[in-house]
Amino acid sequence: MVNNWLNIIQHYLLPPTCILCGNAGFDSNDICHGCFNDLNRNNHCCYRCAEIFETPNAAPQLCGHCVSQTPAFEETHAPFIHQGIIRHLIARLKFNRQYQNARLLGTLLANHLEKTAEIPEIIIPVPLHKQRYRQRGFNQSVEIAKTLSKQLNIPLDTKSCIRHRNTPHQIDLPAKQRHKNIKNAFKNTKPIKASHVAIFDDVMTTGSTVNELAKLLKKAGVNRVDVWVCARA
Repeated sequence: MVNNWLNIIQHYLLPPTCILCGNAGFDSNDICHGCFNDLNRNNHCCYRCAEIFETPNAAPQLCGHCVSQTPAFEETHAPFIHQGIIRHLIARLKFNRQYQNARLLGTLLANHLEKTAEIPEIIIPVPLHKQRYRQRGFNQSVEIAKTLSKQLNIPLDTKSCIRHRNTPHQIDLPAKQRHKNIKNAFKNTKPIKASHVAIFDDVMTTGSTVNELAKLLKKAGVNRVDVWVCARA
């Protein structure tokens, strides 16, 4: 009851403001109706890897890649396309430490997942290598996942898996090289006591990174691995 009153008072004194244009936010979110409607939705995609389809699909479908080589994860939830506003929000978080963007991105994804996803036991953000973490000072996926964890009431696990190889940036590599680059990049540091896990990352491009982590989780005894990302490239 006290928390509800605190939220009401805070909303009255500090009403939500769109971090993109400065107009009034809605539903306690830092985004206005106009900017929200301008987000590029990934409505037609492969249900397993969220690869964007050029034509609408009336029923759940697999893309050619997932048909020919099944990934280690069961399904991917990527509600937005990595363009325009979403790309701007992620880039400003990642390279300019705009932490309010993490809260908004996490809220947008959580609102989508509440309606579409089977809720897992834990969320595991894709880990950064310790050297990359020292350079950046934070892990943007962890920052976004904190909001997911709080809003969906799912524990966040940042300890069970580490990135023990400091691989080159995936963005600079072609698809085939990405698979080789990320191979055996992760390892378990303790047992994972969950049968259903969601891997979280900010953006998914080819899926090589999350697939490698999903393989590790399956070897560790996890029965089902889903992938949650803010956007699909």
